[in-house]
Amino acid sequence: MNFTLPFLPERSNKPRNIGLAMVMDKGLSLRQAEDLVETSGHLIDYIKLGFGTSIAYNGLEKKIDFYKKNNIKVYFGGTLFEAFVIRNLFEDYLKLIDKFNLCTVEVSDGSMTMDHTIKCEYISRLAKNFNVLSEVGSKNADILIPTEVWIEQMLNELEAGANKIICEARESGTVGIFDKSGKANTNLIESISQKVDLDHIIWEAPLKGQQVWFIKNFGANVNLGNISPEEIVPLETLRLGLRGDTFQEFIPEHLK
Repeated sequence: MNFTLPFLPERSNKPRNIGLAMVMDKGLSLRQAEDLVETSGHLIDYIKLGFGTSIAYNGLEKKIDFYKKNNIKVYFGGTLFEAFVIRNLFEDYLKLIDKFNLCTVEVSDGSMTMDHTIKCEYISRLAKNFNVLSEVGSKNADILIPTEVWIEQMLNELEAGANKIICEARESGTVGIFDKSGKANTNLIESISQKVDLDHIIWEAPLKGQQVWFIKNFGANVNLGNISPEEIVPLETLRLGLRGDTFQEFIPEHLK
């Protein structure tokens, strides 16, 4: 930090297991990536090359190497994994992640139907050589997954070898753990938090109000994902109580 203040919540430092931030890169240029890392690389743990964007822009290898050299775990979005799997090209997917020397992979089934046992088999196979993030939840707002199924799948995927479980919200923040208006499904989230260790969960929360809700309910070191590049520093101020939305969260009562 550039200066200190009393009564700020203690924040974990990289490499860390809690207080993680996963940023969505939907096609940043190398120059934009350099600017992002210069200003806020210390706040970013994961960068997801969103959905299938990695197929469509120049300089992919250089950008991946740049992120890795700056201690950021970079990986292809889960939709790309699904795009290979639905075409029966999983072995080609393995060659792709080896080609770009990636250490982290995402396993998801949000855009396709996949037997959960098969999904866990993919996780187990990948976990032998990679840091696996698995994602639970559908990208289709009309598909409602019962709470007990969310919990069961999350626990099964952790047992299969996933390092973290991502709770689906999409980049819009209007599906999965949120309703179509972006409001948190509090019953679902609270039920999950009672059964699954919070340290193992990354909650997708692309909207400021969603980030505020998680910080107020789970603290400054909650793991959050799908953060846009321009919002990573503002998110840190929310975590520290240096923005109006969370200003009172960490102030002692005698000062309020």
